[in-house]
Amino acid sequence: MALYEYVTQEQLAGFDKYKLAVTICSLEKRSVKFLPTWLAPNLITFTGFMFLVLNFLMLAFYDFDFTASAAGHEHVPSWVWVAAGIFNFLAYTLDGVDGKQARRTNSSTPLGELFDHGLDSWACIFFVATVYSIFGRGESGVGVATLYYILWVVLFSFILSHWEKYNTGILFLPWGYDISQVTISLVYLVTAVVGVETWYQPVLFHFLYRDLFTFMIIACSFTVTLPMSLYNVLKAYRSNTLKHSSLYEAFLPFLSPVLLFILSTVWVVYSPSSILELQPRIFYLMVGTAFANVTCKLIVCQMSNTRCQALSWLLLPMLAVVSLAVTGVVANETLLLYLWTATVILAHIHYGVSVVQQLSNHFNIFAFSLKKPNSD
Repeated sequence: MALYEYVTQEQLAGFDKYKLAVTICSLEKRSVKFLPTWLAPNLITFTGFMFLVLNFLMLAFYDFDFTASAAGHEHVPSWVWVAAGIFNFLAYTLDGVDGKQARRTNSSTPLGELFDHGLDSWACIFFVATVYSIFGRGESGVGVATLYYILWVVLFSFILSHWEKYNTGILFLPWGYDISQVTISLVYLVTAVVGVETWYQPVLFHFLYRDLFTFMIIACSFTVTLPMSLYNVLKAYRSNTLKHSSLYEAFLPFLSPVLLFILSTVWVVYSPSSILELQPRIFYLMVGTAFANVTCKLIVCQMSNTRCQALSWLLLPMLAVVSLAVTGVVANETLLLYLWTATVILAHIHYGVSVVQQLSNHFNIFAFSLKKPNSD
């Protein structure tokens, strides 16, 4: 693979000065004593991420179009839900111990934190799509358009934390993440035992479990995540520790995500073939991957203390793709979506591999080993 130096010299200089500044609200103290000291933290991070990808692929095989949980359809086998619960919990656990392993082995680097948060940004889509299969898109499920907007609520909730750090220098990780991951793991296991039919029943009166699912995500975002981020930024402003005094500079990281939202929503609304109804899983994957690419560039900027770029280059070809789709110039919209999704995934992988290699060379380390490149 021909790599490219995406990280500028200014950003590399910023990484040299970087120090971890994070506030973690965790429900438990996790121990890493069971892990061998030769195990590289980045390998732990990547393994946890791959468990979420595996969940996504499993459910894609048994429930590609999110109809398996609907009445009258062949349901996902119980063992898949058991595996999903175990894999989700393992992913959550490994995501929590990689940093501790780095400190334990004295191998903490800016690359490790960037790798961790970069994969987290991509994990959002794999997590949300897998959870969606519990309810599906039947009468007692969630519509694909509703899930599309729920996905965006999750994505913006994620980027809020990094926008906050871009402006304050401190990353606040809420304890609500721990609760949500443990709860979802348990829901997968419960589904394996009682079946998806249980979720057809109302929780109270006509309030269904799908409504509870939707309410909890939206309520958590707008009553916890958003207020907390705004409060921390306001607090930094009042104490004169805000890194960007200009309103434009402070909100610049939102420009590309908002444009991505607008472009993808235009495609959804004006699609001649109702592409979201036809290919919801692929459309979600495209949006989630493009979002991860945009977010990773923000993370690089906030870690290197450099100015966020105003526009992600990925949005330019996407504008052309959306234009071709909504105007009907390309008759086979599904094929266009598949080709564009593949392009976005390959572009994001190329970006990730290039950045990891560039920072590995800069810090003279192996990304997935504790051994130095120049050691015997």
